[in-house]
Amino acid sequence: MGHGMAKHLVEKGFTTSILGHRKRAPVEDLVKRGAREASDVADLVKASDIVFLCVTGSPQVEDLIYRKGGILESARAGQIVVDTSTSMPFSTLKIAADLEAKDVRFVDAPLARTPVEAEEGRLNTMVGADAATFAEVEPALKAFCENIFHVGDVGAGHKIKLINNFAAIGQMALTAEALAACARLGVDPKKYFALVSTGAANSGLFQMVAGKAVEGDFTGMKFGLANALKDVRYYNQMAMEAGISGAMAPAVLNTLTNAVNLGFGTPGHLVASLVESQAKLNDVEFPPRS
Repeated sequence: MGHGMAKHLVEKGFTTSILGHRKRAPVEDLVKRGAREASDVADLVKASDIVFLCVTGSPQVEDLIYRKGGILESARAGQIVVDTSTSMPFSTLKIAADLEAKDVRFVDAPLARTPVEAEEGRLNTMVGADAATFAEVEPALKAFCENIFHVGDVGAGHKIKLINNFAAIGQMALTAEALAACARLGVDPKKYFALVSTGAANSGLFQMVAGKAVEGDFTGMKFGLANALKDVRYYNQMAMEAGISGAMAPAVLNTLTNAVNLGFGTPGHLVASLVESQAKLNDVEFPPRS
């Protein structure tokens, strides 16, 4: 995601500093386009009015904020820090309070869609911030986002993102289980796909996952299975802390945990590998041989 975001910031005329990454090709490409590679976090913060974070989740965000020479230590009054990661809301609120003590504002703006849309400048984001801060960060967000939703004060962005991801990943888990059931029961998965495609149960997610899976391709949704597990784990934790009662979230978490335990959580496995996992659990081949 980060390469596409930074690329569009540079192209839209924003003076952009980036932090180096172990994968050098994207960094070197951005430098060629006009970005400046910062020497460390403190250097990047010093050069920025708005600091964007795009990392895996709360542990990585907290490290960038609280490490020696990190954002909290280096930030100056009036700066804005925007976390575009999918993070835990309770962590977001703590960071916001700690930064506020230095007159630094924190915004949660998690992203939706994939690295493909990031490269095209067509991401979606859901923003948690007060109205004045939102107005300040919106022009920068427009550089790489097609749809920007201001969903409430700080923390609201991460809450709604976790709800959204739980619902989406849950649908993909149901699709995977249904496809494996087809194989186990001797029903042609391609005929099931055709049936659902004409009815009310059809959806974009169903098409992305099932459309390719019935052909033996488990790359239809460009989202890692391990990241999906992380997001559903975050949702379950948030729901538990809020006293939300429900049976679906633990079931989806169990489905993803089983998949990772069966070996489908490596970087090469995308969320559609849930179909492979469910087939393995049910001792069937997928797609079935005709």
